[in-house]
Amino acid sequence: MTDARSQLIEYISNEAVFHGDFTLTSGRKASYYVDLRKVSLDHRVAPLIGQVMVDLIADIPEVDAVGGLTMGADPIAAAVLHQGAARGLSYDAFVVRKEPKDHGRGKQVEGPDLAGKRVIVLEDTSTTGGSPLKAIEALEKVGAEVVAVAVVVDRATDAQERIEAAGYPYLAAIRLADLGLEPQ
Repeated sequence: MTDARSQLIEYISNEAVFHGDFTLTSGRKASYYVDLRKVSLDHRVAPLIGQVMVDLIADIPEVDAVGGLTMGADPIAAAVLHQGAARGLSYDAFVVRKEPKDHGRGKQVEGPDLAGKRVIVLEDTSTTGGSPLKAIEALEKVGAEVVAVAVVVDRATDAQERIEAAGYPYLAAIRLADLGLEPQ
């Protein structure tokens, strides 16, 4: 385990895992909630997320850009962009809106032109896989080639199965066991 990954696991465990009664996106009940926004927007943790995610996607050739559905993917994409640049990599970032804008240019995908570009869809935590799949739909409409989905924390629900069934590789940097948690 890399030093950055072990530090990231520690921050997530200590500052982003909440215990109680929660309802997940899927409607399922859970006794804990992983809220990565508590750490993905933290100056100490964002660089670690970027390092870990750059390591995670390193073996995927010719990636042009990373991003995903706003809001969860936004700080992850920024962290990857910055840590990639620090390593001499040229990942651009993009943001996928939940719906196209109803004004201006009416865009749903913001950032550089992605037509013909190889992209990775990012997610902070994945429960159902719905957010990455929604982002993929919008990206394919603008001509992007989605080459993988990469998540910081996989909740061990059915997200991986849904994304792989749709034909996309699924990568997770951290699993529940890494955080001392059991699937629910």
